Amino acid sequence: MSLKNVRLEVMQFLEKDVDSLIEKYLIPVESIWQPTDFLPNSEKDGFLDDVKEIRELSKELPYDFWVVLVGDMITEEALPTYESWLMDVEGVDQVGRNSWGKWVRHWTAEENRHGDVLNKYLYLSGRVNMKEIEKTTQYLIADGFDIGTDRDPYKNFLYTSFQELATYISHNRVAKLAKDKGNKQLAKMCKIISGDEMRHHHAYCEFVERIFKVDPSQMMLAFQHMMKLKITMPAHFLRESGERISTAFEEFSNTAQRIGVYTSHDYVDILQKLIQRWEIDKITNLTDDAEKARDYLMKLPSRLTRLSERMKIPENSYQFKWVEPAI
Repeated sequence: MSLKNVRLEVMQFLEKDVDSLIEKYLIPVESIWQPTDFLPNSEKDGFLDDVKEIRELSKELPYDFWVVLVGDMITEEALPTYESWLMDVEGVDQVGRNSWGKWVRHWTAEENRHGDVLNKYLYLSGRVNMKEIEKTTQYLIADGFDIGTDRDPYKNFLYTSFQELATYISHNRVAKLAKDKGNKQLAKMCKIISGDEMRHHHAYCEFVERIFKVDPSQMMLAFQHMMKLKITMPAHFLRESGERISTAFEEFSNTAQRIGVYTSHDYVDILQKLIQRWEIDKITNLTDDAEKARDYLMKLPSRLTRLSERMKIPENSYQFKWVEPAI
């Protein structure tokens, strides 16, 4: 049987539990937070005063902070790309509306709120150039992405396990920076977004755990493949208006690293957490190739740590079109 058919068979076998996993990891619409819980109420007389407060507090936050917040928001706003990508994974039936398709739709519905609330907040802040942000977002959706997973559910669930934890770290650190500057409302907003990302991380980790139980060798090889390829963030094709070949994502990453929002050390830490979570060292019944893949993965964190220690991040901020120069 081909690898593709084996993966499809595994996905069909696991599908019986997806509905219960939706109940475990996703929150009903009537219970979960909505963007309006964190934004000024335009129906009330105090709306303009609340907007004025947002604008005043925004002046206390530095340029690099806004670059990272904008980059995080644009990444969240490219959700149409991520949904169409997950809907194309082997075993996810959009037309037949099987349980995997239901997971993708419900996950998308939760994720959709993140871009909504951040977009509105940025608009009200008065610190960013919304038209340039909107152009970048449109470019990112139009350009799509290539994260090296193809339609393989094993590689895709490995990717999402990693990437959801990375976004948790980023939003959580932004929340801390905002809180330290006295912006409690923005901090609370970013904190609750990070909570969603952590729940989603645990969900995708459980998908991988279940695959390891039924197809350990191929899941191990998929893990090795993704780490050799290197996990790239979904906004890696980020570009500003008027640019075809852009350094925007690299500069955004440099900024995030410079202010400690997401660093190369975090990348290594996430890998280590996944190795521990899935108990990679204890998995049995592996083929020879899978054993070699396991050895590679177990040694990888220390090798990446040595590489990260040699990295140098530019000290000066890159001037993005998205954010007005520091006040």
